[in-house]
Amino acid sequence: MRACVQRVSSARVRVEGEIVGEIGRGFVALLGIALDDGPAELRWMADKVVGLRVFEDGEGKMNLALADVGGELLVVSQFTLLGDCRKGRRPSFINAATPEIAERMYDEFVAAARAAGIRVATGRFRTHMEVELVNDGPVTLLLDSSDKA
Repeated sequence: MRACVQRVSSARVRVEGEIVGEIGRGFVALLGIALDDGPAELRWMADKVVGLRVFEDGEGKMNLALADVGGELLVVSQFTLLGDCRKGRRPSFINAATPEIAERMYDEFVAAARAAGIRVATGRFRTHMEVELVNDGPVTLLLDSSDKA
């Protein structure tokens, strides 16, 4: 499972001109589900995203998590994060989960973040989306469950 997490001051996602998800201060998480991802990877990624301490504390150090600052989370499905660009110029998506599996795991990720007490907005799975965000910092982190310690 891969995620590109950006700290934002605001973000929204549109489908066919309609805003389907919107947040204020928090994270945008572009989430890609791999073919071999399971419950352990899902739990690890949800805990990691929700627990990332990249908001500044009173001393200006990145030391606070979403819950500490009343932050929100916008989760957008992004199978292209699993694109393999090592050979040629056209990415291979052979390692991405099938849409049926990916959608179920995406929904479970959203539920896990909500269960942690975070307000979560979402895009719309398997649609063309336009994502607008104001990256705060900028702070952008790449997470991969296959790299977990």
